[in-house]
Amino acid sequence: MNRKLDILHFSLHGLIRGQNLELGRDPDTGGQCLYVLELVKALAKHEQVSRVTLVTRRVFDPRVSDDYAEAVEDLGDGADIRRIEAGTRRYLRKEVLWRHLDAFIDGTLAWLRRERRVPDLIHAHYADAGYVGRQVAAVLGVPFAFTGHSLGRVKRQRLIDGGVDEETIERKYNLAVRIEAEELSLEAASMVCTSTRQEVEEQYSMYDRYAEESMRVIPPGVDLTRFDGEGNTEAYESVDAKMKRFLNDPSKPAVFTIARADERKNLTGLVRAFGNNAWLRENANLVLVGGNRETLKKLPSGARKVWTELLRLIDDLDLYGVCAVPKQHQSQEVPEFYRWAAARKGVFVNPAFTEPFGLTLLEAAAANLPLVATNDGGPRDILANCKNGTLVDAMDDKAIGDAIEEIVAEPDHQQKLAKNGAENVRRFYSWDAHVDSYLSELSKVLPAEPRSREPGSRQYLTRSEHWIVMDLPPHLEEEPPELVERWRQLFREGEVGMIFATGLSYSEARDVIERLEMPRPSILITGLGAEIHYGWKTPIKDEIWNRQARLRWNRDGVVDAFKDFPGLSMQPEERQHELKVSLLLDEGVKCTRESLQRHLREAGLSAKVMITSGCFVDVLPIRSGKDVAVRYIEMKWGIDPARVYCYGTYGNDSAVIRGRLLSAVAADSDPVLRRLRERPRLYHCSQPGLAGFFEGLDHYRFFEDQPPPLPAEEYYSEDEEVPAIEIEP
Repeated sequence: MNRKLDILHFSLHGLIRGQNLELGRDPDTGGQCLYVLELVKALAKHEQVSRVTLVTRRVFDPRVSDDYAEAVEDLGDGADIRRIEAGTRRYLRKEVLWRHLDAFIDGTLAWLRRERRVPDLIHAHYADAGYVGRQVAAVLGVPFAFTGHSLGRVKRQRLIDGGVDEETIERKYNLAVRIEAEELSLEAASMVCTSTRQEVEEQYSMYDRYAEESMRVIPPGVDLTRFDGEGNTEAYESVDAKMKRFLNDPSKPAVFTIARADERKNLTGLVRAFGNNAWLRENANLVLVGGNRETLKKLPSGARKVWTELLRLIDDLDLYGVCAVPKQHQSQEVPEFYRWAAARKGVFVNPAFTEPFGLTLLEAAAANLPLVATNDGGPRDILANCKNGTLVDAMDDKAIGDAIEEIVAEPDHQQKLAKNGAENVRRFYSWDAHVDSYLSELSKVLPAEPRSREPGSRQYLTRSEHWIVMDLPPHLEEEPPELVERWRQLFREGEVGMIFATGLSYSEARDVIERLEMPRPSILITGLGAEIHYGWKTPIKDEIWNRQARLRWNRDGVVDAFKDFPGLSMQPEERQHELKVSLLLDEGVKCTRESLQRHLREAGLSAKVMITSGCFVDVLPIRSGKDVAVRYIEMKWGIDPARVYCYGTYGNDSAVIRGRLLSAVAADSDPVLRRLRERPRLYHCSQPGLAGFFEGLDHYRFFEDQPPPLPAEEYYSEDEEVPAIEIEP
């Protein structure tokens, strides 16, 4: 790979800035935020990378720092953070971000269009970013990589095992949406990055679109420079002062952990393990750093519950004088907590029920601390490589206490493990090693030649400053003649561009347009996104789009998969297309889009299913669809979504109208559209057909050049139920 790479990383939830990360502030601002930030910084320093950007959400909220409202933050060496506005401007927890992700896609494409930038790769982190990243990659026609970090199917199973009923799980966590986004991301990804083999074998394998050949195990990196030298004297003294407030004898070995106050982290198990071990109570101190807190009342409900239980346990076990639980710390103090514990020949403990990553274990090893860690996920690989500690069953408090005692009670053994860890973590987990492995794997999925960075020539499209996207009107012959003439007149001056997006084939669509004397479109999308043609008299087919839409498409396989499916039959040949399989669902047969999608996945096929009017079933390539085609056109031709009016009538319009386009839904549209929640850029018309079309235009004052603002602020408290939504493939 001789060319210099331009890479985008997407990480949407939590709070991310270049310095002083607020790790542990809430469940969303944890190890993933730090990992992605440091990966971006490390990539930027590599000679094979020219530019790398971390794309995240822009937040305007008095409850958080103004840093998160900055549109751009320079990280140096060709790296930066780009923050995109999407929906409400407030800071939201990840479970309620889903309804704003389509707007995030449009905002990202608008930014890339302004910069005339087409990256070589898009890499998304977590399910929400996967939903965004795979669609942006599809529009641009570039490879897509995915890292799940933690997976919805795994979380749902563990919650069920813990006794939580499925209805409560769905209401609180919206896991059905998250799992579907993960399935779609796995389906579209050329490369899936994982930290350990356990993730591949026990977690990703739970998914329908799990594909062994796309999995890449790349051990995570850690910024070891923070643990070199003597550290920050002022920060160390601050840590020491914090400890002296709690501990009778701060010189004793420290049993140390740092983690979010989350039930999955099992901090209460560590307190019980320490408090019920007589030797540890007499000869060691317990130090718990569980994020910052002012008062319990101000904590999110989950963290408040954990801290309430922790403080109760400390009191019940009478650990006063041997247990430190500092309320506040700065980011520069984090390395000094490790150094403080290492100076006292202590041990670092990760007692989590599940640990897919294990960043704190790497930091502890770099700081000369032996490890006691959960026998799950990342810790297995880390301890196998670093040879610096013991794996334990996180459910066995006594085993945790015994393992800690075994290390701390033998200073020579403790020092040997500490030395092993400090040496091996630099061998296996430095950022240089991580980036080298990452770029090596990346070279296997990148095309030999970079994609052209030049946008298409606008030619005859340059006259149109306003655009209308709609399907062919279903009942044009029955419309009032004056409305039909008014509709045609809109496009006669050439200042309004028409984009017809239909499920008909190209030849069928042209026949209907000519027969009914419809406006001649500037752009015609046919086959539900299978083809794009520009112009009318001498149409030009977009061959780049056509090639990209074929990615992983196996039409014969789709036909075979549904050949004997109960209640499904093929539509007539004229409804078929090489990039679309059209089927008909028999009346009275109950069948969901999800069940058909699952059937394809079980057959090992990458495709997406759409159902229109409850009976028309269309199967498309994974990188096709009306929505992706429209966004591709906006990107290629430099069209501002705020100047695009989309009128929805069919169920397959749903994904198109949920973004930043000025969208309206006809009163007689498919029920799936009428169920969509109205918001500033999604209007429900009271009239059907062309009457509704003009009602929507008037609602937006479309030709007054004053588009409505982005979606108004919505805020859901930590205790509020998550609004249920659906996502389309």
